[in-house]
Amino acid sequence: MSTYKLYYFNGRGRAEIARLIFAAAGEKVEDIRYEGSKWPSYKSKIPLGQMPVLEVDGVKLPQSMAIARFLAKQFDLAELPKHLETSGNLYSNGDSFFVGKQLTWTDLEVYDMLDIIIGINGDILQAYPWLQHHRQEVEKQPKIAVYLKSRPATFF
Repeated sequence: MSTYKLYYFNGRGRAEIARLIFAAAGEKVEDIRYEGSKWPSYKSKIPLGQMPVLEVDGVKLPQSMAIARFLAKQFDLAELPKHLETSGNLYSNGDSFFVGKQLTWTDLEVYDMLDIIIGINGDILQAYPWLQHHRQEVEKQPKIAVYLKSRPATFF
């Protein structure tokens, strides 16, 4: 069994998709959060000098989307290619998720982006009931619900 460490600032930002994937998969991760003032002393030790960074059994992987794709494949949440042709039928066929009947990292990425937008304008989704429904379906996932209740409240 692999051990995971996720390095990022003390905020959601670019690391949140990885945290959501860990939560959806029910996998443990050591969530290492740096305060901005301490970042310069760690920057030279991090690949590419930027975060987030995922460490898997001692190997460090940079770049948020590379991390998300890696984790989605590791935890069987990367079903996009085989469903790509049918994704346009999302709500016409009654599915609650973007690429089928099960949660994938695509759903988590959309959820995270909508969360940021709602933080700016809380009423933005009123005109989009299907997006409201999608958010509710993601939030109803038991492991996601536990994570959302326990994650620290941060500005970003």
